[in-house]
Amino acid sequence: MSTTRQLPGLLSSVQMARFVAHGFLRLDGIVPQEMNDEAPGVFDGPLPLVPFGTPAPKAFPEGTFARRLIELPAVSGALTSLVGPDPTVDHHYVHTRAPHEGRAQPLHADAIIDVRSDAFDVQLMYYPHDVTTEMGGTLIVPGSHLRRTNESDIGRYQNLRGQTRLSCPAGTVILLHHGIWHGGRRNDSDRLRYMYKIRFNPTVPQVRLWDTTDLDSPAVREELTRVFPWYEPATGRIETYGRIKLWRTMTADPDFDIDHWATRIANRPAQGSNA
Repeated sequence: MSTTRQLPGLLSSVQMARFVAHGFLRLDGIVPQEMNDEAPGVFDGPLPLVPFGTPAPKAFPEGTFARRLIELPAVSGALTSLVGPDPTVDHHYVHTRAPHEGRAQPLHADAIIDVRSDAFDVQLMYYPHDVTTEMGGTLIVPGSHLRRTNESDIGRYQNLRGQTRLSCPAGTVILLHHGIWHGGRRNDSDRLRYMYKIRFNPTVPQVRLWDTTDLDSPAVREELTRVFPWYEPATGRIETYGRIKLWRTMTADPDFDIDHWATRIANRPAQGSNA
């Protein structure tokens, strides 16, 4: 395997480290306005049935809206960097929030507890129109993706320090680690809110799939040590340790560490003793 990878449109190592720390990547306004104008008509109709595990090109044939969306250079490059060149589609769905609906979705992580430490799915969320504060948007808890939980077990939590409630321009795409804590906020505006979601499963090892020319940049470590407001001083180290393990896997570097934490925990002198 090559030690470096550099292709047009791929994410940098700093961007990948930011994803590993935050649990999501935000691409503001990257979808052309003509597609944004087309989207509501597509989303108001029936979506094609996509069986679980369908290869993306088969799930979304040439010329379809979803195919054109994921083939946009910024989206395609990010997806390739995160899940590889040939992902399968887990499911896709249009989420809507009615005007003045008066309720919000509980905070949750999607699907059952997922204990994988060497792989992750990516969920694409696309917003075809401006999302204002009044429209609610998607609430995300940055850095929560490696704190494993089962679906709405965290639904009793109303607000966490440092949470973000999305407001964004039309054509914004967010790519999320499957474990991120999130929820749809209530829509207090006079306009129907759309969000289109696709979940991608990797089919190749998620190892050095991005542009690795800046892999040794000090900014990579800076991103991986980022602290979020909801962390408690001591337990926040659990998140950093989880990032170290994930980064070791993604870079094929078993010796990567931050402040000796993973090296200390992996130390097993007795395993090398014959006594």
